[in-house]
Amino acid sequence: MPVLIRPATITDIQAIQKIARETWPVAFGDILSAGQIAYMLEMMYSMAALTAQIEHKGHVFHLACEDATPIGYVSHECNYQDTNKTKIHKIYLLPHAQGKGGGAALIDAVKQIAMAKKQSALTLNVNKYNNALGFYRRLGFVVAGEEDIDIGNGFLMEDFILDMPLAPLA
Repeated sequence: MPVLIRPATITDIQAIQKIARETWPVAFGDILSAGQIAYMLEMMYSMAALTAQIEHKGHVFHLACEDATPIGYVSHECNYQDTNKTKIHKIYLLPHAQGKGGGAALIDAVKQIAMAKKQSALTLNVNKYNNALGFYRRLGFVVAGEEDIDIGNGFLMEDFILDMPLAPLA
Protein backbone atom coordinates (compact mmCIF):
# COMPACT_ATOMS: atom_id res chain seq x y z
CA MET A 1 0.00 0.00 0.00
CA PRO A 2 1.45 3.39 -0.97
CA VAL A 3 2.26 5.90 1.74
CA LEU A 4 0.79 9.37 1.31
CA ILE A 5 2.71 12.30 2.77
CA ARG A 6 0.61 15.32 3.69
CA PRO A 7 1.13 18.52 5.66
CA ALA A 8 0.03 18.36 9.29
CA THR A 9 -1.76 21.10 11.21
CA ILE A 10 -2.69 21.86 14.80
CA THR A 11 -5.64 19.49 14.34
CA ASP A 12 -3.18 16.62 13.86
CA ILE A 13 -1.42 17.06 17.22
CA GLN A 14 -3.27 14.14 18.83
CA ALA A 15 -2.21 11.83 15.99
CA ILE A 16 1.40 12.97 16.39
CA GLN A 17 1.22 12.39 20.16
CA LYS A 18 -0.25 8.91 19.66
CA ILE A 19 2.52 7.91 17.25
CA ALA A 20 5.19 9.26 19.63
CA ARG A 21 3.73 7.39 22.63
CA GLU A 22 3.67 4.12 20.68
CA THR A 23 7.06 4.57 19.01
CA TRP A 24 9.33 5.95 21.70
CA PRO A 25 9.28 2.97 24.12
CA VAL A 26 10.25 0.70 21.22
CA ALA A 27 12.84 3.08 19.72
CA PHE A 28 14.48 4.04 23.01
CA GLY A 29 13.54 1.32 25.51
CA ASP A 30 16.98 -0.30 25.33
CA ILE A 31 18.98 2.95 25.50
CA LEU A 32 17.03 5.34 27.75
CA SER A 33 15.35 4.84 31.12
CA ALA A 34 11.56 4.76 31.30
CA GLY A 35 11.82 7.95 33.35
CA GLN A 36 13.79 9.76 30.67
CA ILE A 37 11.39 8.61 27.94
CA ALA A 38 8.39 9.88 29.94
CA TYR A 39 10.15 13.18 30.68
CA MET A 40 11.12 13.75 27.04
CA LEU A 41 7.67 12.83 25.72
CA GLU A 42 6.09 15.41 28.04
CA MET A 43 8.78 18.01 27.24
CA MET A 44 8.53 17.62 23.45
CA TYR A 45 5.03 16.29 22.81
CA SER A 46 2.63 17.96 25.23
CA MET A 47 -0.15 19.94 23.56
CA ALA A 48 1.56 23.17 24.62
CA ALA A 49 4.99 22.06 23.34
CA LEU A 50 3.72 20.92 19.93
CA THR A 51 1.55 24.03 19.53
CA ALA A 52 4.57 26.23 20.28
CA GLN A 53 6.72 24.30 17.80
CA ILE A 54 4.15 24.78 15.04
CA GLU A 55 2.93 28.29 15.81
CA HIS A 56 6.04 30.02 17.19
CA LYS A 57 9.21 28.06 16.41
CA GLY A 58 8.69 27.54 12.68
CA HIS A 59 8.59 23.73 12.78
CA VAL A 60 6.67 22.29 9.84
CA PHE A 61 5.11 18.85 10.33
CA HIS A 62 4.13 16.28 7.71
CA LEU A 63 2.29 13.02 8.30
CA ALA A 64 2.83 9.71 6.54
CA CYS A 65 -0.54 8.01 6.06
CA GLU A 66 -1.77 4.61 4.92
CA ASP A 67 -5.45 4.61 3.98
CA ALA A 68 -5.74 8.10 5.52
CA THR A 69 -4.48 6.71 8.88
CA PRO A 70 -1.35 8.47 10.21
CA ILE A 71 1.53 6.02 10.67
CA GLY A 72 4.42 8.47 11.04
CA TYR A 73 5.52 12.07 11.04
CA VAL A 74 8.44 14.37 10.39
CA SER A 75 9.05 17.95 11.46
CA HIS A 76 11.58 20.29 9.93
CA GLU A 77 12.77 23.88 9.99
CA CYS A 78 14.44 25.61 7.03
CA ASN A 79 17.34 28.02 7.59
CA TYR A 80 18.00 26.40 10.96
CA GLN A 81 19.82 28.75 13.35
CA ASP A 82 20.43 31.22 10.49
CA THR A 83 22.28 28.62 8.40
CA ASN A 84 21.46 27.40 4.93
CA LYS A 85 20.50 24.01 6.36
CA THR A 86 17.14 22.38 6.98
CA LYS A 87 16.94 20.73 10.38
CA ILE A 88 14.85 17.59 10.78
CA HIS A 89 13.70 17.90 14.38
CA LYS A 90 11.61 14.73 14.57
CA ILE A 91 10.93 11.67 12.45
CA TYR A 92 9.13 8.59 13.70
CA LEU A 93 7.08 5.76 12.24
CA LEU A 94 4.90 3.32 14.14
CA PRO A 95 6.86 0.11 14.74
CA HIS A 96 4.61 -1.99 12.46
CA ALA A 97 5.11 0.55 9.63
CA GLN A 98 8.91 0.60 9.71
CA GLY A 99 10.94 -0.92 6.90
CA LYS A 100 8.28 -0.28 4.26
CA GLY A 101 9.54 2.99 2.76
CA GLY A 102 7.57 5.46 4.87
CA GLY A 103 10.64 6.90 6.59
CA ALA A 104 12.44 7.39 3.29
CA ALA A 105 9.30 9.04 1.87
CA LEU A 106 9.18 11.46 4.82
CA ILE A 107 12.88 12.34 4.41
CA ASP A 108 12.38 12.77 0.67
CA ALA A 109 9.45 15.14 1.24
CA VAL A 110 11.64 17.33 3.45
CA LYS A 111 14.52 17.05 0.97
CA GLN A 112 12.30 18.33 -1.86
CA ILE A 113 11.14 21.29 0.23
CA ALA A 114 14.73 22.09 1.26
CA MET A 115 16.02 21.90 -2.30
CA ALA A 116 13.21 24.18 -3.53
CA LYS A 117 14.33 26.68 -0.86
CA LYS A 118 17.95 26.32 -2.02
CA GLN A 119 19.15 24.79 1.25
CA SER A 120 22.67 23.32 1.25
CA ALA A 121 21.96 20.31 3.47
CA LEU A 122 19.58 18.42 5.68
CA THR A 123 20.76 18.03 9.26
CA LEU A 124 19.47 16.04 12.21
CA ASN A 125 20.50 14.67 15.57
CA VAL A 126 20.28 10.98 16.42
CA ASN A 127 21.09 9.21 19.67
CA LYS A 128 24.52 7.57 19.31
CA TYR A 129 23.04 4.17 20.18
CA ASN A 130 19.84 4.40 18.11
CA ASN A 131 19.31 1.66 15.51
CA ALA A 132 18.02 4.34 13.12
CA LEU A 133 21.63 5.41 12.52
CA GLY A 134 21.96 2.72 9.83
CA PHE A 135 18.76 3.97 8.13
CA TYR A 136 20.11 7.52 7.96
CA ARG A 137 23.46 6.37 6.59
CA ARG A 138 21.72 4.35 3.86
CA LEU A 139 19.90 7.51 2.80
CA GLY A 140 23.16 9.45 2.47
CA PHE A 141 23.58 11.14 5.85
CA VAL A 142 27.11 11.36 7.24
CA VAL A 143 28.31 12.05 10.78
CA ALA A 144 29.21 15.74 10.97
CA GLY A 145 29.79 15.93 14.73
CA GLU A 146 28.71 14.92 18.20
CA GLU A 147 26.65 16.79 20.75
CA ASP A 148 25.65 16.17 24.36
CA ILE A 149 22.56 18.16 25.34
CA ASP A 150 21.48 18.64 28.96
CA ILE A 151 17.68 18.55 28.77
CA GLY A 152 17.11 19.03 32.48
CA ASN A 153 15.94 16.74 35.27
CA GLY A 154 19.37 15.09 35.28
CA PHE A 155 18.95 13.77 31.73
CA LEU A 156 21.40 14.05 28.85
CA MET A 157 20.91 13.47 25.13
CA GLU A 158 24.07 11.95 23.62
CA ASP A 159 23.76 12.50 19.88
CA PHE A 160 25.52 12.34 16.59
CA ILE A 161 24.86 15.29 14.29
CA LEU A 162 24.19 13.96 10.78
CA ASP A 163 24.20 15.96 7.55
CA MET A 164 23.05 15.14 4.04
CA PRO A 165 24.49 17.57 1.49
CA LEU A 166 21.96 18.69 -1.11
CA ALA A 167 22.78 19.30 -4.74
CA PRO A 168 21.35 22.59 -6.00
CA LEU A 169 18.38 22.39 -8.35
CA ALA A 170 19.28 23.15 -11.95
